[in-house]
Amino acid sequence: MRERTIASHFARAALGGARRRGYDYSSLLQQLGISPELLEEPRARIAPEQFARLIQGLWLALDDEYLGFGQAPSKPGSFAMMCHAVIHCRTLEKALNRGLLFYSLFPGAPRLTLSREGDRVRLGLDDSPLWDPDHFLSESLLVIWHRFGSWLIGQRIRLEQATFSYPRPGHGAEYDLLFSCPLEFSCAQSSLLFHSRYLNMPLLQDERTLKHFLERSPADLLSRPDEGDSLSSQLRRLLSRDSARWPDLEAVAAHLHISPQTLRRHLREEGTSFQELKDQLRRDIAIYHLGRADLSLQQIAEQLGFSEPSAFHRAFKKWTGLTPGAYRAQEL
Repeated sequence: MRERTIASHFARAALGGARRRGYDYSSLLQQLGISPELLEEPRARIAPEQFARLIQGLWLALDDEYLGFGQAPSKPGSFAMMCHAVIHCRTLEKALNRGLLFYSLFPGAPRLTLSREGDRVRLGLDDSPLWDPDHFLSESLLVIWHRFGSWLIGQRIRLEQATFSYPRPGHGAEYDLLFSCPLEFSCAQSSLLFHSRYLNMPLLQDERTLKHFLERSPADLLSRPDEGDSLSSQLRRLLSRDSARWPDLEAVAAHLHISPQTLRRHLREEGTSFQELKDQLRRDIAIYHLGRADLSLQQIAEQLGFSEPSAFHRAFKKWTGLTPGAYRAQEL
C-alpha cells in the first residue's frame, strides 16, 4: 500500500516504441486491467505492479528490451546475461566497467561511460542517437544502472546530481520518484554523479540472489520509487507509517526537531509542500484500495481522514481527473 503509484505519462511513453512499430497493444492493456481511457487522462496513476507487467509484456511482444527506442533492438535476456557476466566481480567498479563493456559489444547499443571527476564519478549516457521523444529509454537506463549498482553492493548509492541533455520535460515533477537528488536540464549530456568511494565496495550478491533478482528485474527497478534521503522522501516514509492519524505539519516538524517555518522552507526548496506530500500519499492509498475492492468508497474516505465521502470524491477527481467510482469501474 505504501508503494507510490506511477503517472500515466510513463505508461503512455513506454508504449511509444510499440506504436512506432505498428504493434497493437490493446489486448495487452486489457490483460493487465489498464483501460485506454485511464492512460489518456494526464493526471491518472497506475499501480507499480501493473507498470512492471506492462514493461515485461512489451519486451516480449516487441522482442526488444529497448522497447523500440534504440538504434537497434536488444534481445530479451541481454540484461540477464550482463548480470551473470558481472556477478563474480570483486568490486562495484569492476562490475560496472564489465557491464558497460558487455553492452558496447552490440552495434547500435546506447553508449554509457564511467569517468572520474576528482572524488566523484559520472555515469554518462549519450542519448543523441536514440529515437526517444519522451526520454523514456534515457530515464530507464539511468535508473536501472543506478539501482542495479546499489543492489550489487547492498546499499543505495547516494546521487549528488542528475543531468539531462534535454529541457525539463512536462513530467519533470515526477523526477523525484526516479532521481532523489539535485537535477539539471539542458546539459551537455545525461548523467548521474556520485562519490567514488562506492566503486571500491565489494559486491554482496551472488548467483543465488541474482536468480531471485532476475525474476522481476529490470522491470521491478523501473516501477519502484527511489527511496532517497531528501526531506520529501523522509516525510513520505514518516507519513506512510501511520497514515490513519495523519499528523499535521507542526507535529511532523517537532518529530524532526526543526521549526514549522524551517520545514516549509526546506520543502519549498525541494519543489513541494507538506500538503502536496500528504495528498500524494492519500491518492496512492486510495488507488491501492480502489483496485482491490476490499473497502467501500466510504471506508476509503474514512481511512484517508475525510469527514464526508463527497469531500473524498472531489479531492480524488482533482488528483487524478477521475471520480473514485469511475476509477474503480476501470480497474476491476
